[in-house]
Amino acid sequence: MKLSKIPLLGRIIIAIILGLLIGQFAPFWLARIFATFNDLFGNLLSFLIPLIIVGLVTPAIGELGKGAGRLLVITTVIAYLSTLFSGFFTYFSCQSTFPSILKGMSLPATGSDTLNNIPTAYFSINMPPLLDVMSALIFSFCVGIGLSIIKGNTLQKVFVDFRDIITRIIGSLIIPLLPVYIFGMFMSMTVSGQVYSVIMLFLKVIVVVFILHILVPLILFVIAGVISRRNPLEMLKNMLPAYATALGTSSSAATIPVTLNCTLKNKVSEPIASFTIPLCATIHLPGSTLKIVAFSIAFMYFSGMPVELATFVEFIFLIGIAMIAAPGVPGGAIMAAIGIIQSVLGFNEELIAMMITAYLAIDSFGTACNVTGDGAIAVIIDKIAGSKQFTKRNVIIE
Repeated sequence: MKLSKIPLLGRIIIAIILGLLIGQFAPFWLARIFATFNDLFGNLLSFLIPLIIVGLVTPAIGELGKGAGRLLVITTVIAYLSTLFSGFFTYFSCQSTFPSILKGMSLPATGSDTLNNIPTAYFSINMPPLLDVMSALIFSFCVGIGLSIIKGNTLQKVFVDFRDIITRIIGSLIIPLLPVYIFGMFMSMTVSGQVYSVIMLFLKVIVVVFILHILVPLILFVIAGVISRRNPLEMLKNMLPAYATALGTSSSAATIPVTLNCTLKNKVSEPIASFTIPLCATIHLPGSTLKIVAFSIAFMYFSGMPVELATFVEFIFLIGIAMIAAPGVPGGAIMAAIGIIQSVLGFNEELIAMMITAYLAIDSFGTACNVTGDGAIAVIIDKIAGSKQFTKRNVIIE
């Protein structure tokens, strides 16, 4: 089997295992070669992050405004509120559990007394970004809102083309090189004796994340059940085929046919389901938000960084917007969120690398949470819209 045909999760697992094994006996000079690659890749990522924000957020906001009907606006607002709920629910859940389960654990020291054990790059190339992350966010919001208001669409087409370029860069350059980046990171940690603490972190936090991945869809369907006056457990049971399919595909888009069929079983009208499910597959990512918030809090605890509510209020509101604009490629959500993680939480390159690794290691479970939640949104929209008020022609975006 060609390496390119192995799913991204499979390549990530292979990279981690090889990094752990080869790091046990690899000569220090080999570890420095991969440290050099990681340094160059990290600098390239820092350069691209503001461009990724502009390329994804600007056209997304512009498209939501142009020709946005009542149902589109309502669905987008509810999807955003659902994402915010997932983020804040995760924050308070992690704040109540992490202090006890992560007590006494911290990231390995990287001070001057341990520098001799840490592989360093042979050389580094500075790649300063064209603008900082916050400037990119403000620029994207201003231009995106402007594009949604003006009548012309010339500039919108320019940003759509720019989004295609950014998506190609993510899908053809960043994502394929991530396994090499992760391999080098785990090799470096193994050579320097840091890997045990990091693995223990992953295992404890992942258990919490798994539990939250079950609770968030359950709560969303309880809310949908109250609004629609239907049995939430029965509706959630009907969504299980979509959940299982998403575990295998790790793609909300690829799971759309199954998600749509499950939604119809929940007695959602066909026009509403046909409109809501494809749209939410793009803009509704509560599972992705859950993982980003949980791993961010965990790594902040490990690094001794203060975890303050005020900081995470800003962080979660911005992440909600980033999730609406996230590209539909493997790892797209974490790529769209990196700039916000750096600017709001102050993560360095090492913590960002660990965030990407942790996120991708359980990517399929986040996707399963996303598509299951899409079914709950469809039930709510069906109740709000009323099957008699909207025809298939009214609600499907051409």
